[in-house]
Amino acid sequence: MSPSRSRTFHRPALSLATAVAVGSVLSGCVVVPLDPRTGQPYPAHAHEGAGPVTVITPPVAATAAQPSVLSARLYPLNTQANKGGLLTAVVVDNNTGRGSFTLVYLGDTLQGEATRVDASYASFGHVHNEVLGFTQRSFSGRRGIANAFGAKGVNAQCEYLITGPGMGTGACLFSDGAKYQMHFGG
Repeated sequence: MSPSRSRTFHRPALSLATAVAVGSVLSGCVVVPLDPRTGQPYPAHAHEGAGPVTVITPPVAATAAQPSVLSARLYPLNTQANKGGLLTAVVVDNNTGRGSFTLVYLGDTLQGEATRVDASYASFGHVHNEVLGFTQRSFSGRRGIANAFGAKGVNAQCEYLITGPGMGTGACLFSDGAKYQMHFGG
């Protein structure tokens, strides 16, 4: 056999193998024309006699959950807190159980984080007792703690309960002795 004859013999075999491979890959697919105006397949009656039509839709990418922003007002409960007056704090909940916590106190921006905790978190209630006095309390709602620190050396420790969509209460104790009660929502 000459080299040119050998090539001629293999080309049809290669073409046949390619056709079989492509056919086997596409054998389970049906191409359905889409209406460019609506993006939907043309009605089934347009394909009468062609048998059942299978429409394959591409998967839709899941969108990431957007962070929730909760605003809280902190009301002063003692003389030191009165120096700072009414405060506003912002909790950005990343929907992962953690988020950021920011507030301005006496001209200093305190920044930190907020974290959800469950009922087994042993020290939850400590800040409530320090700020509001020791009493037997029952806590219902989603529990959270928040801590923030400022460049002037003051820090805040807060505990809170989210009792409804964007609603809740809490207490904050500042390192300079200021005590605040926290209200979410509204």
